[in-house]
Amino acid sequence: MPFCSKCGAQLPEGTKFCTSCGAAIGSQPATTEFIVVTTPTIPGYRVKRILGVVTGLTARTRGVGGKFVASIQSMVGGEVSAFTYEIEKARDEAIQRMKEQAQQMGANAVIGIDFESADLLNVIVISTTGTAVIVEPEQPT
Repeated sequence: MPFCSKCGAQLPEGTKFCTSCGAAIGSQPATTEFIVVTTPTIPGYRVKRILGVVTGLTARTRGVGGKFVASIQSMVGGEVSAFTYEIEKARDEAIQRMKEQAQQMGANAVIGIDFESADLLNVIVISTTGTAVIVEPEQPT
């Protein structure tokens, strides 16, 4: 029986992906990155196993300096880059937390990502939700 080179799990013969960590096994080309998409499918891959719903959540606020810069920018008009920066950081943090949860479940991809945001008492809340899956490359026909 083969073993996963990433996590050491014992695997049945002919396994293409580790059922514990989702790593590619044998001569199969490995997915170089953890795949995260908003679509329900990934072109060139088939979903081998659905592991469940995963989420990532973060809440961020601006410090006094950032609020000062934002108030000046809002007087002039246009984009408030201080807030844009915080929202981007919050989004990236929520995605990373969701990916970590999926990897702990053994996924090598998350499909159907949905983003939600809210502003609660000057705190930006970003939430991501998706489906953790194990995918494998489709075989050419």
